[in-house]
Amino acid sequence: MNHYRLAPSILSADFRNLEKDITQAVQAGAQYLHIDVMDGLFVPSISLGMPVIKAIRPVSDVVFDVHLMVQDPERYIEEFARIGADIITVHAEATRHLDRAIQQIHACGKKAGVALNPATPLNALDYVLGKVEMILLMTVNPGFGGQKYIPEMTQKIKTLRERLTETGLETDIEVDGGINDSTIETVLTAGANILVAGSAVFDGKDIAANVRRYLAVMNR
Repeated sequence: MNHYRLAPSILSADFRNLEKDITQAVQAGAQYLHIDVMDGLFVPSISLGMPVIKAIRPVSDVVFDVHLMVQDPERYIEEFARIGADIITVHAEATRHLDRAIQQIHACGKKAGVALNPATPLNALDYVLGKVEMILLMTVNPGFGGQKYIPEMTQKIKTLRERLTETGLETDIEVDGGINDSTIETVLTAGANILVAGSAVFDGKDIAANVRRYLAVMNR
């Protein structure tokens, strides 16, 4: 049975008060912190990297869910594992050797995830589905926060959950992009069990209240 997890994306947190924002989210019950790493190549933006992750690792023992939106992620897997990542997710589109990258993550003693962009078909997972702990379905195009959920992704989530159920796999399905009050029920019903929420949690108002509200919906 898959457990529900909320993974606030710290890309939307206040970087002047990062420790404070993280602490509020975790103390309110967030089980994961989603950490987006962007290289300006695989995606247009450049985001936080290794020094920031290393700096915030002592703040909490919560699961660090590190999402590598970088080209040829194999170059960095060992370093991210060393500085405190618990789950390392690579994009199927970003590596020519996906199976090797998964093996590399496991060799570091970490859980492996594979991410798919919205237009990438599920058959990209055909030969690795049983080898990973998590599939991350992007429900917006990666690289920028604050985008609207792509409605066609609902069927993609459903199809993946059906496939996992048919094969007896309890692999987590994480969704990332446009998750808010109006879309949370949709993705949960479709079969997602780990939800990334950025601006919906770190809205600058009441982070703890936002976390508790989403967890209440997820655990009904």
